[in-house]
Amino acid sequence: MIPMLKIENLTVQVLDKVILKNFSMTIEDGEIVALMGPNGTGKSTICKVLMGDPTYTIQSGSVTYNGEDLLAMSIEDRSRKGLFLLNQNPLEIEGVSNAEMLRAALEARTNEPMNFFEFNKKITKICKEQNIPTSFIHRGINEGMSGGEKKKNEMLHLFILEPNLILLDELDSGLDVDALKELAEGLNTYIHEKHASLLIVTHHSAIFKYIMPKRVCVLKDGQIAKTGDYHLAEEILEHGFRYNEVSEKQNDE
Repeated sequence: MIPMLKIENLTVQVLDKVILKNFSMTIEDGEIVALMGPNGTGKSTICKVLMGDPTYTIQSGSVTYNGEDLLAMSIEDRSRKGLFLLNQNPLEIEGVSNAEMLRAALEARTNEPMNFFEFNKKITKICKEQNIPTSFIHRGINEGMSGGEKKKNEMLHLFILEPNLILLDELDSGLDVDALKELAEGLNTYIHEKHASLLIVTHHSAIFKYIMPKRVCVLKDGQIAKTGDYHLAEEILEHGFRYNEVSEKQNDE
């Protein structure tokens, strides 16, 4: 079976610095995978590359999404194919409401006008089910919102756009425990209903209390250094990222 996402020997450079070196990873349909590592190791680079950020230069390697060459796709096509980034710091876009953007995005996918009544019915229903203020519908995209409100706003986008592969870049950044739990519950609901895949990029395991990954991968020197199940995240939480390095050194001695 072809995996949903397959990254092979990917080397990525930003300016004069190589961030990822022969990085490889796969994500299957409906699978939840966590990518962990200390700050500055290149975890967020994966999200940027998958979403087509032109700042990052691909030196070598390949990325396929449902068997198609993802790196050859435009940013718009990647969105149409079902990729979605729930960003660490969502951008504010003044003068464009959530309703305007989301309706335009749906029309671009279908090449047909969106029924105004049906769209309003759907977006209002999502707001009520996910405890998102209905005022967000006609509010400027992330405009004047707190960190927690921005994450809720991104969840509104997710439920409307219905992606197949969700990238979470440091979701727990700037959120209190209650806000993180609420967002995680919404994600669990979506993943269960849509059988979507999820890549959790984080340096901390707090979110794993609410969203359990099937695999945990640890990034070191631009590559996957170790892979395990949830227990690997527990080891890191207790001992830190240097724990495995110390253990390996002691074994060698």
